[in-house]
Amino acid sequence: MLKPPIYNLRTITLIKLKEKNIQISLVIITLVMTILRFLLNEKGRVNPDSIRYMRFARGLPVIDNTTTPVGYPAAIKFFTYFGFDEFWSSKVIGILAFLFIIFFSWKKKFYFRESIVLCTLFSFLSIFSYTMSEALILPFIFLFMYAATLTINGKMEKWKSVFYLSLCLIALYNIRYSALFTIGATGLYGLIFWKRKYGVSFIISAIIGTVFIVLYKFLFIDYFNSEYVQQFLEMGLHTTPELLIQLFQGLCTTFNPFIHIANPGGGIVNYGIYGIGLANILLLIYLFIKYKLSDTEYFFVFVSVAGIICSYFVQYFYSVNPIDYRLMAPFSLPIWLVYFKRLFQVFGLKVYVIAVLSLLSGMLFTWLSKGNYLENRKVIAEFLKSEKLDKVPLKFYLEDELDLDKMQIAELISTVNPQIRTTFKPNDSLQKTTLTRYKVLQKVKIDKNKYQ
Repeated sequence: MLKPPIYNLRTITLIKLKEKNIQISLVIITLVMTILRFLLNEKGRVNPDSIRYMRFARGLPVIDNTTTPVGYPAAIKFFTYFGFDEFWSSKVIGILAFLFIIFFSWKKKFYFRESIVLCTLFSFLSIFSYTMSEALILPFIFLFMYAATLTINGKMEKWKSVFYLSLCLIALYNIRYSALFTIGATGLYGLIFWKRKYGVSFIISAIIGTVFIVLYKFLFIDYFNSEYVQQFLEMGLHTTPELLIQLFQGLCTTFNPFIHIANPGGGIVNYGIYGIGLANILLLIYLFIKYKLSDTEYFFVFVSVAGIICSYFVQYFYSVNPIDYRLMAPFSLPIWLVYFKRLFQVFGLKVYVIAVLSLLSGMLFTWLSKGNYLENRKVIAEFLKSEKLDKVPLKFYLEDELDLDKMQIAELISTVNPQIRTTFKPNDSLQKTTLTRYKVLQKVKIDKNKYQ
């Protein structure tokens, strides 16, 4: 086990003061960067899934679909009651998620310094600025980790720990279906260590979580869409070589502390991006082996690795996006925290250099790829209002769902009027409430950037 160096009282006071100033500065800069991340993006950091979330939120309490759990759209809906529209509500959620993690970790003295560095990583900063459910699930992952820590350390009574662990697992599933992997890993961990006092708590919590999933399936999903499972379960979507390459690339970008997006066109720069990620993974493994993990740290790593493994194998029969930093965020977060804890033990305050470098790389990328969301929003809002399409359900015609350049117009429109769906029927394009890229761009000019 690492032994901390011995300092006199005055030196310790100066070190603590220096670290406190560093932490405050990093939190402020991260908050500003999170806001700039979506303001300096041509479409405000949204994607096709964001459209579905905002449309779902606009329609509540009417259920729009069952492709996504209700948690994130409901949270968006909640903030609309304070005067925000769906787009701005999603950004408020991301900012509050970041602030909650910082405040909770400080208040509970639970991985505080590690949490600050974690939130400065450009990948997590990008998630907080995104209109996606990962922004909401991260604080609940944090609460789950805290409840698990109290359970393993014996600081929480058995049935109280079962209650809080179950509550966290159910909340996670209500935000993202991939929480199923966390529930399964929790139960498996309890079975492996069932002889220990806390083993039963994890088993019972996982059982409660599983019962909730079953009830959710039959009472909610099947009620609104009885063919959901049949629609999304497909065998042999990708070959094993393809999936293994995607896994390698996804993990290397997920665990790259500076750059989380590879160049889609390939090139020599990707060797550097994947190389840094791979080197970081190897260092992470080395530190975990050299310095023994505590029981709580082992649980965090166990659940995280199980989630990553399940995310890989589910691709064989379930239609999901390739593994990337965003999908892996709920599973990589615990590993990052344990990793940073080890780095602080070895390198001390020098670890904050990672945070600074990550913020600098984020600033550079944001500046190079800058667009002007506020200007684009103003243009689109005026266009929709002039056409009397700002408050009615819309369709957006696409010839191919992979035509991302045209899809960006629909994504931008959704930030003003989320009642929009894509259509691939040519006849629909003749309707007044169906927009096309040509219809929009012949009347407005949109500020564009090269990167997403």
